[in-house]
Amino acid sequence: MTATVGADHGGKDTRLRRFLNGEAGFEIVPHGRRWGAVSLVLILLALGAVGIRGLDFSIEFTGGTTFIVENAGGGFTSDELRDALTEELGVEDLTAQVVDGGEGARVSTPELGEPGGERELAAVDTIAEVTGADPGDIARDSVGPTWGESVTEAALFALAVFLALVVVYISLRFELRMAVAALVTLLHDIVVTVGVYALVGFEVSPASVIALLTILGYSLYDTVVVFDRIGEDAKQIGPDSSVTYSEVANESLNKVLVRSLSTSITSLLPTGALLFIGAQLFGADTLQDLALALFIGMGVGTYSSIFVATPILAWLKERAGPPAEPEEEPVPRGVGPARADGL
Repeated sequence: MTATVGADHGGKDTRLRRFLNGEAGFEIVPHGRRWGAVSLVLILLALGAVGIRGLDFSIEFTGGTTFIVENAGGGFTSDELRDALTEELGVEDLTAQVVDGGEGARVSTPELGEPGGERELAAVDTIAEVTGADPGDIARDSVGPTWGESVTEAALFALAVFLALVVVYISLRFELRMAVAALVTLLHDIVVTVGVYALVGFEVSPASVIALLTILGYSLYDTVVVFDRIGEDAKQIGPDSSVTYSEVANESLNKVLVRSLSTSITSLLPTGALLFIGAQLFGADTLQDLALALFIGMGVGTYSSIFVATPILAWLKERAGPPAEPEEEPVPRGVGPARADGL
């Protein structure tokens, strides 16, 4: 990104002032190919991560049992807990976390047969032995895979409806090419966010899916703000205009850049507080799933609304050619050029 630094008018026209006034002149749209290459790399990395590492779905999607330990004796590690359960149950696909500063633990396992059955009770005894907790302080929650299937179907249906409504709304409010650019941007956000989950190994839970739908709405809002300004400024473009659509779009983007970044920062700060303070310090796993997806998605959405949506829109508009010559308004019958004699 480069910035055009204007003359210093009496020391008051600083770069910061020009940036706050939307006059910084960042060359974002003219470098659309560069941002497109960055986004393409991100998408390929995301798809590669999903293809190679896959997604770690929570037991709400795959079915299984969660054990919540309270009043633990402390002094144990998640590896000790995981190894003991693997040896006892003969399963390797389980997760174990130490929470509340070692006074608690959370263990998720695949299905262990009938609820309250022999394997489940054996797991409780093993967890109690490792953590030093009383078996009565270990809560169990079993979920069948069919519940996860219904959640997945509902989430995919909600996503399809959301994207369809986006296309319809933006097509009616603005135009079809803006709808296409917004749709591509939202798909970009989905793929990159899912790729981050696969790459880092974050667990995908129902809270993550809810958060994903939320951040798509946030990303769309940011994109619409930019498109609205471009639509207003683009009215000056005619068949004989000396400026291109990309130049107008870049200028419009600079005008709303501060607003877009301010909205993003004010959204990321409370989400970051929710993630790093609420979830990490107080051990609220549901909050952590929700805040994590929101934090990643808002960051990706901020990037895409600036560096993806507008360059795509400018590319689509310029491929369509120059705007058509406006038709001359028909002259009403009986109205002709004024005569010198006033008749």
